[in-house]
Amino acid sequence: MKVIVSVFNNLQTDQRVEKVCKTLYDNGYQPLLIGNNWLGTPGLERPYPFYRIELSSKKARFAYIEFQTKLYRELKKNADNKTILLANDLETIVPNYLISKKLGIPLVFDSHEIFTEMPAIQGRWVKKIWKSIEKKFVPKVKRMITASDSYADWFVKEYDIKRPAVVRNLPRKSFFNGITENNTKIILYQGWLNYSRGLDKAILAMRWIDNAELWIAGCGPAEDFYRAVTLENQLEDKVRFLGKLSPDDLRTVTPKADVGISIEENNGLSYYYSLPNKVSDYIQSRVPIVVSDFPEMRHIVKTFQVGEVIENHLPEHIAEKMESVLKKGKASYLHNLNQAADDLCWENEEEKILKIFSEAAKEIL
Repeated sequence: MKVIVSVFNNLQTDQRVEKVCKTLYDNGYQPLLIGNNWLGTPGLERPYPFYRIELSSKKARFAYIEFQTKLYRELKKNADNKTILLANDLETIVPNYLISKKLGIPLVFDSHEIFTEMPAIQGRWVKKIWKSIEKKFVPKVKRMITASDSYADWFVKEYDIKRPAVVRNLPRKSFFNGITENNTKIILYQGWLNYSRGLDKAILAMRWIDNAELWIAGCGPAEDFYRAVTLENQLEDKVRFLGKLSPDDLRTVTPKADVGISIEENNGLSYYYSLPNKVSDYIQSRVPIVVSDFPEMRHIVKTFQVGEVIENHLPEHIAEKMESVLKKGKASYLHNLNQAADDLCWENEEEKILKIFSEAAKEIL
């Protein structure tokens, strides 16, 4: 059974899409992954075929339009009446929906986030366009997946639809090779360097933390801003920018940390209701966490007792919470981290994926 998987990115760091494709591939499906060359075409090895659509547009709003047209053509060329379509996020839903109707084939829609509630588009005219797309197409989708219970509840409330299946964006189980306590403590942020991530406050918090470094692993549009905050406050000796790391390199760096942070700010419901994959990445590496007081992240900390929840984004307060975790030490969290790691892993999500695609396949067999 062929599954055409489409997503608006260059495929390198989208771990959710990679995991879904690998699960399908390992269970007898034939995924074809379609992305694009937005932000480059880094080398990639996958056991299944993949393709990147060439985009000539330099501005995001034009790139989205160009991608819609070219993705429609690729889907039309590659799909047949024995194909299942998997659209990832709102950027891909329109061409996928049109082809699914044209050929009478199943469509699965995976909403990794609430796209129309992302901080980057709040207060901008483009939100109206994306909202109109969301409002028109989401209620028409028969099979929908999303990444957290809070997201699922929001979609039900917003559009009065059947509750989407929740497939959490969790890492695969990793081999645990013991923990080491660093003399100079390491506070780690990993992920996209965008605004509203709380990173500027974390950088300023380093003024109150001795014998520790903040490692920032990732790249993105706000990188220059975070570097400027570091320089302006003369914190170059306490803040290290590691740049964009491959998933393999990141899996080497993460276990070195003494605490991992995910302190997004509430500038949109997509962040507020999120369960960032870095949270479970930290836990899988047996690294305790400091997180925002958002429903999904708070639930994990309170359920498993694996770190601290901040009550506000004042740098002094963030420093206090990070210091609390550092003083307790990684070893004191190890038992709880082991329990959390057993629960928060991709292996516990795969059956949900396979059930959805098994049911979709019955429509065309």
